[in-house]
Amino acid sequence: MSDIVDEFNEYRSKMNDKILADNNKVIKRIFNLDTNAYAEGALDVKTKELLGLVASAVLRCDDCIKYHMETSYKIGLKKEEVVEALSIATLVGGTIVIPHLRRAYEFWDALEARD
Repeated sequence: MSDIVDEFNEYRSKMNDKILADNNKVIKRIFNLDTNAYAEGALDVKTKELLGLVASAVLRCDDCIKYHMETSYKIGLKKEEVVEALSIATLVGGTIVIPHLRRAYEFWDALEARD
């Protein structure tokens, strides 16, 4: 079985390279803004990642959820912290978020299985 984490990262990297190769100033600035928005500031990086995760779940963006799940994992957030944030997302977003919650759990399990 292929690793869903590797699959996601390989596709994301390949397509980001392709998008950025077009050298569109607006797109490059949006990518840069996204990167800089999650840097340490008045809010710490862990809080910003959890905010990004909640917004991604409420907006039902599986790619965004995977990105924030992996970043959360890499920066040392505990599963309990991530699950609590996802519980808020499910409360705010409603039951339509549940399928995305399932995939988020699956992705976290895949991240943990790599260790």
